[in-house]
Amino acid sequence: MVGDSKVKVPMVFRTKLTPSLDKPAADITLYRQMIGSLMYLTTSRPNILFSVFYCAMFQENTREPHMTAVKNILRYLKRMISLGIWYPSNSGFFMQAFSNADLGGCGIDRKSTSGGCQFLDDKLVIWQ
Repeated sequence: MVGDSKVKVPMVFRTKLTPSLDKPAADITLYRQMIGSLMYLTTSRPNILFSVFYCAMFQENTREPHMTAVKNILRYLKRMISLGIWYPSNSGFFMQAFSNADLGGCGIDRKSTSGGCQFLDDKLVIWQ
């Protein structure tokens, strides 16, 4: 990764997102398009992975605070344009991914659990 290690993560700068049913509704179609674009971008910007997927939980009932959170992620990306993983086009690299899922695996509420990790040339780049 290129950049300064003291860079703040983009997660809405200490804002806790909730369903916020008392707030005005936002444009759901625009919100979903923005989330989809950000999910695509997480392949080269794993530092936004948590924030994007956290915001993606609110796609069904999008409110203004959720839209503000996504806009903050976009502002962060605009400021940190040189930060990311660069994939060279003229040389090969080895990508490996592992995943695991357990249907009803949580002992408390019987919800499904899943996890995974991705390696780029034997270096862990994503863990979930």
